[in-house]
Amino acid sequence: MSWLELGNHTMMTEFIILGLTENPILCSIFFVVFLGIYVATMLGNTSIIMLIQRSPQLHTPMYLFLSHLVSVDLGYSISHTYYNCEFPKRKNYYPVTGCIAQLGSDVISGTAECFLLAAMAYDRYVAICFPLLYSTHMSPRVCIILLIASYLGGCVNASSFIGCLLCLSFCGPNKINHFFRDLPSLEKLSCTHVYVAEISPAISAGSITVITLFTKTVSYLYILHSILKIHSTEGRHKSFSTCTSHLTAVTLFYGTVTFVYIIPKSSHSPEHIKVVSVFYTVGILMLNPLIYSLRNKEAKEAMRKLIARIHQSF
Repeated sequence: MSWLELGNHTMMTEFIILGLTENPILCSIFFVVFLGIYVATMLGNTSIIMLIQRSPQLHTPMYLFLSHLVSVDLGYSISHTYYNCEFPKRKNYYPVTGCIAQLGSDVISGTAECFLLAAMAYDRYVAICFPLLYSTHMSPRVCIILLIASYLGGCVNASSFIGCLLCLSFCGPNKINHFFRDLPSLEKLSCTHVYVAEISPAISAGSITVITLFTKTVSYLYILHSILKIHSTEGRHKSFSTCTSHLTAVTLFYGTVTFVYIIPKSSHSPEHIKVVSVFYTVGILMLNPLIYSLRNKEAKEAMRKLIARIHQSF
C-alpha cells in the first residue's frame, strides 16, 4: 500500500507519476521515442568522452570541462530515462524516499552543469582576452579548483532541496501530474508547510543561477568587446567561432529553464509545460554532443584523425 497510518494522519509512502498521457497507444510511442533518445544520448556523450581522452590536441581546459559536462549529462539521462521508459505501464508507483533521492541527484547534475558552463565561459574569456596569460590563468590547479567548486556547489544546492522535503509531510493526494519529480510538484502534495525550509531551496538555487549567469554574461561582454577591436574580418570570425558551441548550449539550457520554472504557469497549459520539460530534461542532453561536435572545428578535426588512426590499425 502507498499509505501509512501515523497518529491522526495517513502518511504517504509512494507517489503515482501520471506521465505525459494516459493514452496507451501514445504511451507506447513515447516509450520507443524516449528509448531512441536515450540510445542516441548515450552514444553521443560516450563518443565525446572517448574522443577527448584519445585526442592529445583536445587535452585542454575547455575540453576537460566539456568531458565533465557530458559525464553529468550521462548521469542525468540515465536517471530520467529509467522512469520515462516505464510509460507503457498504466500507473507508475515510486517510493517517497526514492523520489527525494532522485530529485537530489537531478539537482546535483543540473547545478554542476550551471557551474561547468560558467567555467567554460571563463575559459573562453581568458583565451580570447588574455591569450598570452592563458596557461597561467587556466593552469591544471585552477581547473581542478573550478571542477571541485562545480560539484561542491551541486551538493550544497541539493542539500537545501533534500532538507526542504525532509521537513515536509505527505498525507495526500499522491498523484503527480508530470513525468518526473521536481520540487514544486512535490511541495503541492505536502499537507504541512515549513516556510523557512521551503524558502531555502529558492535562495540556494536563485543565488547559484545569478552567480553563474552573471559570470557567463560578463565573460561574453568582454569577449565581444575584444572581438570588435580585431580589425580583420577573418580574425573576428575565427575568434567568435570558438564560442558558438558554448553559446548555443547556454542559450538552450537557460531558455528552457526560464520557460519551465520562471514564466508563470498560468500563461501555459500543463501539456505545454510537460512538452518543454521533456525538451529540457531529455532533448538537450541529446543535442549537446551534436552541438559540440558538428559546430566545433577542433572536435571535427580530432574525430577525423582518430578515425584515420583506427582505420590504419586495421
